[in-house]
Amino acid sequence: MNILDKIVAHKKKEVQHAKSSTSYIELEESDFFHRECYSFKDFLLDPVRTGIIAEFKRKSPSKGIINDKVTVEKVTTGYAAAGASALSVLTDCDFFMGEKADLVAAREANSIPILRKDFMIDEYQVIEAKSLGADIILLIAAILTTEEIRKLASLAKSLGLNVLLEVHNLAELERSINPNLDAIGVNNRNLADFTVSVQTSYDLVQHIPADFLKISESAISNPETIKQLKQAGFNGFLIGESFMKQEDPGLAMQEFVKGLV
Repeated sequence: MNILDKIVAHKKKEVQHAKSSTSYIELEESDFFHRECYSFKDFLLDPVRTGIIAEFKRKSPSKGIINDKVTVEKVTTGYAAAGASALSVLTDCDFFMGEKADLVAAREANSIPILRKDFMIDEYQVIEAKSLGADIILLIAAILTTEEIRKLASLAKSLGLNVLLEVHNLAELERSINPNLDAIGVNNRNLADFTVSVQTSYDLVQHIPADFLKISESAISNPETIKQLKQAGFNGFLIGESFMKQEDPGLAMQEFVKGLV
């Protein structure tokens, strides 16, 4: 059993516990549940923004503690001020030290789209994401069947959420595409062993239909890489660890963005 298998096995138990502690009706009574989500596309393609989806992440299974000394409010507002097109907030507790409260705090502090970064396997999590203030959900093809992706994406769209599908290879991409997706993200990190290679993005970009926003995720630590990925056809770039490992992630992004000019 690799780390991804372990995460999913634990996530199933976690979701069952959440269902028993907070009902669907309680989720739908959240103030955030009735807000209109920001358009991922509008913010990502806004020429005054950077195309960067900046991530708040305290820990990862591969790196251990990355940064547990900063607050989600300071980091995410710093990202937004530096030109982030969207924010990504980890809500997985056991493997990434995330909290659902982090997403709520980020929502209250910011006026740009927020991605709930988690391992989504159940319709309950989609409704929960809306109740927490998310604008975008992540569907990871490696842990979902084609039918599960279709059902979760359809539910998300019915709630007004944006949907980012994450793939790691051509087989995942080809079996997962459906009209309820807004964006296709190519994760340059192998989730089985956590090795990274941006070449994965270059290999898959031409296979992503033009109907979808194209996002490159992970292994991006140099502004020149973003320039090259833009030329290859990518619209967005998810960056977390490169910023989070710095004492002031918002300032780190500000300095990074200077290299994009």
